Amino acid sequence: MPTHIQEMVNGVVDGTLTDSQVEDWLRDIFDNGLSSEETVELTHAMLHSGMVIKWPKEIAHLIVDKHSTGGVGDKVSLPLAPALAACGAKVPMISGRGLGFTGGTLDKLESLPNYTVGLTPKQLQSQIEDVGCAIAGQTGDIAPADKRMYAIRDITGLIASVPLVTGSIISKKAAAGLNALVMDVKVGKAAFMKNEDDARELANSMASTGQGLGMKTSVTLTKMDTPIGYAIGNSLEVLESIETLRGNGPSDLEELVCVQGGILLAAANLVEDEEIGALAIHDSLHDGTALSKFEQMCISQGVSSEIFQSEHSLMNALGLLDESLKTTELSSEKSGFVSDINALELAMVSSELGAGRKRIDDVLDMQVGLLIDAHIGYQIDEGETWITVYHREKLSEDHIQRINNCLTLSQNSIKDESRIIDIL
Repeated sequence: MPTHIQEMVNGVVDGTLTDSQVEDWLRDIFDNGLSSEETVELTHAMLHSGMVIKWPKEIAHLIVDKHSTGGVGDKVSLPLAPALAACGAKVPMISGRGLGFTGGTLDKLESLPNYTVGLTPKQLQSQIEDVGCAIAGQTGDIAPADKRMYAIRDITGLIASVPLVTGSIISKKAAAGLNALVMDVKVGKAAFMKNEDDARELANSMASTGQGLGMKTSVTLTKMDTPIGYAIGNSLEVLESIETLRGNGPSDLEELVCVQGGILLAAANLVEDEEIGALAIHDSLHDGTALSKFEQMCISQGVSSEIFQSEHSLMNALGLLDESLKTTELSSEKSGFVSDINALELAMVSSELGAGRKRIDDVLDMQVGLLIDAHIGYQIDEGETWITVYHREKLSEDHIQRINNCLTLSQNSIKDESRIIDIL
C-alpha cells in the first residue's frame, strides 16, 4: 500500500496535486523536517519517479560519481571524472548549471566549442562503456519529481531544508545507477552552509540516505572561505582544470581531486584502500592518462580534436585571446603574508562582470573572470600584482575597490592548511 510520501510524490509527477498543494506539503517538511527513515523514503520515491539507469553486471560495481554543494572556483569535477576513468572507474556524472556567482559544471564545459551536455540515457551508457566518463545534464527521464518540486521550492523560499536538499541531490545521483558516491559538502563564508554544525547535519543526512538506498556513500566536509585554486570564471576554470590534468594544477584543487577520487576507487574495489587510490589518481594527473580521458570525453561530446593539439590553440578556441577582452592587473597596496581572500565577494564581482547568472535563462560571458596570483600564506610585496581581471567594459572604481578589499594581509607568516575538515 502506498505511503503518504509515495502518494505525494505520485501526485507531484502525475499532476493531480496543484502547485499550492505541493507547496503546502514542502513547507511542512521545511518547517518540521523528516526523520532519517522518512528522508530515505522521500528520496526513494523521487528516484523512482522516472527511469533508473541499469548497467551491465560486469561494470555495475565500477559506476561511481561525485557531487558538490558548490563553491567559488569549484572545478573539481572536471579533472576528477577523467582521472577516475583513467584508473578504471566508470563515471556517469549528471551535473547542473549555476545560479549566481560563476556558472556550474555544465556551463564551464560549454566554454569548449560544441561541447554537448544533452546526452540521452542511451548515449550516456554508450559513452561510459567506450570512454569511461561523461559529464552531461539531467534529462526529463531522470527524477522528474525533483524538477517540479525544485521549481516550487525555488520561488517560495523553501530551498534550505536538509531533507529536501538531500532528496533532490541523492535521487538524481542514484538514478544514474551508482555503486558509490562521494558528496563534497562545503562549509564557510562562501558556502551554502555557513557553519560546521549545519554542514555536518547535511553531510550525515546525505550519507545515511545514500546508504539507505544501497549506494556506498561518503562525504568530505571541506572549507569554503577562499577560492579553490586561482581561477574564477568559466573559461578560466576550464583552463585551470586542464592544467591540473597536466600535473600543473593548484595544490588545493589537486588534493580534493586525489582524496575524493581515492575514496571512489576504493569503494569500487579497484584499489586496496583510499590512500592507494589517492596515489593512483595523482599518478593519472601526472602521467597524461587523465588528460587523455578528458580529451576523449570532450571529443565524444562534440568538441573538435584540433583544440587539444596545443595549449595555444586551446586558448584561442576558448576565446581568451579575443581582442575585445580586456585585462586589468591589480596590485597589493601593502606588503605582508596573505591571510584571507574573500571568495564570496570575488564571486559576486565575477558574476557582475558576466560570469554568473541570476536567472536560469541569462546568457553567460564564458571568458570574463578573475585569475588570482596569490594564495594563503604567500608573502607579497607592496605594488606586486595579486589578481588579474578579465572583463569587457572599463572596470569601474567600485569593482576595483571591492576586489582589492578581498585581500587580507598579516605581518606574521601564515600556514596554508588542508581544505578537508573531515571525511564521513
